[in-house]
Order: sequence, then structure tokens, then C-alpha cells
Amino acid sequence: MKIGLLGFSKVGKTTLFNILTGAHVTVDKYAAGRAEPNVGVAKVPEPRLDRLAAMFKPKKTTYAHVDFLDIQGLEKGEAKTLDLKEMRNVDAIAHVVRAFRDDSIPHGQGPLDPRRDVSNMETELILADLEVAQRRLERLELNIKKAKNKEDELELPVVKRCLEALERETPIRELDLTEEDVKKIRGFAFLTAKPLLVIANLDESDVPKMSDFVEKFGLESYASRRRLGLCAISARVEEEIASLEPSDARAFLDDLGLKEPAKDRLIRAAFGLLGLVQFFTVGEDECRAWPIRAGAVAPRAAGTIHSDFEKGFIRAEVVTYDDLVAAGSIAAAREKARLRSEGKTYVVKDGDVINFRFNV
Repeated sequence: MKIGLLGFSKVGKTTLFNILTGAHVTVDKYAAGRAEPNVGVAKVPEPRLDRLAAMFKPKKTTYAHVDFLDIQGLEKGEAKTLDLKEMRNVDAIAHVVRAFRDDSIPHGQGPLDPRRDVSNMETELILADLEVAQRRLERLELNIKKAKNKEDELELPVVKRCLEALERETPIRELDLTEEDVKKIRGFAFLTAKPLLVIANLDESDVPKMSDFVEKFGLESYASRRRLGLCAISARVEEEIASLEPSDARAFLDDLGLKEPAKDRLIRAAFGLLGLVQFFTVGEDECRAWPIRAGAVAPRAAGTIHSDFEKGFIRAEVVTYDDLVAAGSIAAAREKARLRSEGKTYVVKDGDVINFRFNV
């Protein structure tokens, strides 16, 4: 799972990358020209896994993770001409929007206006996708004239729908495409087809009222859009929290009225935007969170652990997280009839604790 951090220049994107991944990339590294993207890994915070690890005291605890990719900040009008191939290979895009004030760091887009910046970046990505869609449509029409290929004929109306949407300045993610339609255009990796997380990088003074950022910056119209999420963070505050000892960090969060660092919420929001849920495996050797697509059946979930588990799947022994914690152990959950056997058609639920039975 990879999420690409995108943004205009001077929005705090690389600072945020460092906070999320624990990296130490020089913030002004792109000042002298284009450079290779930054890549880092962020652990997905999961209190349920923490609780399970406290119960089973395993030798190892393994969290789900998200890979983050950070590329150079864009300038208005660049997306159409720049090669954004790195962004086309990610599973979702996180657009970092400047919502902090700092006269010493001029904002390349002019006065502070997050709503304008969100709209401008959407336009940039639409223009970049238009180029791809137009070229593909021309190629398809030419191929069909030369030799009537069934696959090309099926792809043509889907590409036309995408092109028409882009010409209306509508991102592809807002189209009602079937799973088959999505498969037909997956190879083109349209930027506006990817889930989008808009991250407002707030001023320190706005942190106590972080929950009001959507209304404050006029982003209400984006809140209900398909496959689009909104999240707020103050990179400066998160930097300070990360530098403190755990006890001091907790006290600092309490002073701000926050239950947890905003970066934890942001990582979970990004994870959720990908349409993922988590199931758990537990034991003395390891307690682990496994991410899967929502709606996956038990054999597919077993395959995320090992392909042999899916090939030789017999059944899944399942207990919900809440029932396991209430019972206190797997044995107690079995005695209370909370542990059940599920077959090949069982749809795995978020928070399921599973032991797979298989035979290869």
C-alpha cells in the first residue's frame, strides 16, 4: 500500500513526510533542483493490537504499515508538463494544503487560501489525465479501424466516459464505474481515479479547534465527494510532540485537548481511504495485524498470510476482538461459544481474530 504526498511548494509536505515516517530528509533538499522522491514507511497505529499484545505477551508484535512517497512540490501549471510517473504508481494521493501563516515563507500560490489550492491541484491532475485519455482514445480508434479487437471495443466506451468527465473538469474517481470498467483503465493509472486525501497543514494556533477546519477554510463541498477524505494536522506541533519524552508528549497533548497525535489519525485516515480493514492473528510467537480489502472472503484473507493457506483452506476459526477481550483468552472464548468456524464464503470483518485451518 503506497500513498503519494503531493502539494504545491512551501506547504510543509516534506516536513510532514518526516513526521509520518520518522525520516530525517532535509526540508529544502529540492531547492537546488529536482531530486529523487523520498520513500518511507509509517506504522498504522492500532490500539486493538496493543491490547491483544498485552494479553498474549508475544515475542513479536507486527503492525500494518503504509508506504509514503514524497515528490518535489509543484508550481501551478506544471502537472501537465512534468512526468508524474511516481504518482501514477501509488494506491492513493494525499494532497498537502497549506493552512499555516508564516510571512518568512512566501506561499507560491499567493495569499493563504486552502480552498483555492485544493481546486487548483484538482485542475492540475485533471489536465495531466486529459493528456493520457486523449492519447489512449486516439490509439483505440486507430486499432479498431485496423483490426476489430474485442478487448479494444470494450475498452473504448470506458475511456470515452473518462475523457468526457475530465473535459467537464470532473475527476474520474467520481464516476460510477463497475469493477470491470476499473480493470479496463487500470493500466493507465489515471491520477484523478485514485482516492484522494486532502491534508490541511494548520497553524499552531488552530490546533485546539482542529475539528472545525473544514468549515473554517470553506471545504464543505469536498466533504461528501466520492473516495475523498479530509484531515488536518499541524506539522510544527507534531514535530514538537515527536521530540518529547512519552510522558511530556502526553501532557502536551492534554494541554491541547487532543487524545492522540494528529499523525496517528492521519495515517488511519489514509489507510481507511484505501478501503482496507484489519484482521488479527494472535499467539505466543506473534500478534499481528493484517490489512485486506473490505469484502474479502476468508480464503483470500488466509492468502495474505501465505499462498498455501489459501490453496489448502479448510476453515477459519473466528472470534471478534470484543468477544476475545471480554473472554480473556482463546480457550475461554471457545468455552463461551464465542469462537466459531467459518467456511469459504465468510466475509472477514474488521477486528476479527482468526486462526486458519488448512491442508496442502
